[in-house]
Amino acid sequence: MNIDSRDRRESAGPRGDRVQLGRRQALQGLAALGTLGLGGLASAPHADAAERAVRPGLAAASYPVLRSGSSGSAVRDLQTRLAAQSYWLGGIDGSFGPMTLQAVYAVQKWWGLSRDGVVGPITWNRILRYQRPKSRYGGYRIEIDKSKQLAIAVWGGSVRYTFNTSTGANRPFLSHGHWYNGQTPSGHFTVFRHVNGWVYNDLGALYRPYFFNGGIAIHGDNPSVVPPYNASHGCCRVSTGAIDELIRTNLVANGRRISVF
Repeated sequence: MNIDSRDRRESAGPRGDRVQLGRRQALQGLAALGTLGLGGLASAPHADAAERAVRPGLAAASYPVLRSGSSGSAVRDLQTRLAAQSYWLGGIDGSFGPMTLQAVYAVQKWWGLSRDGVVGPITWNRILRYQRPKSRYGGYRIEIDKSKQLAIAVWGGSVRYTFNTSTGANRPFLSHGHWYNGQTPSGHFTVFRHVNGWVYNDLGALYRPYFFNGGIAIHGDNPSVVPPYNASHGCCRVSTGAIDELIRTNLVANGRRISVF
């Protein structure tokens, strides 16, 4: 990897709202995208109207308990609220699938709740408060919060998206005759290389990786192997849909800053 050849230019801004369906969306386990669309979610960081639209009218205890497999208007309401607060979930379709589970993990992590993926009274209570996650450093970057296990996409100081992530498990492992510590080092880095596809090696598979610290990258993976805790060899895992959206909106690119803390 030639770090000196990295592209350090800042991009002009997030890309447009064109949505393409295909194999990548199938990998997410989504049958279709919701009515808000991916681009609609990307452009909602200053969503005063959206905030008013999802203000709670009932106490948290009045809302139904939701979990993977739930469906209906209550799930659609949940998805709308999560999306308005930056928790990316792919679309508003009324079905509690893998992407909604990832978003629920993320909101539970932000509030320091049990990361069980079940939306009960305590999780509803936090969601109904309508508080978007905040950036630590501002600017244009991806922030990796290891304590909360969150990946936060920041553009112009505003939080665009918040994702569940899984960083290094801090367990030593052997690869090609060398031992590694399995950690995700803290610091400020710059993306210097990416691969537009799947990368396979002796440790597993990386989908569309963006390398920012040697062999450490932010990359996609099947949502089933992006748990709500640190489990990787050092990379920052997000779902395949999440990395697709980060790339589509130019929130991750060569030259983009990655801050790990």
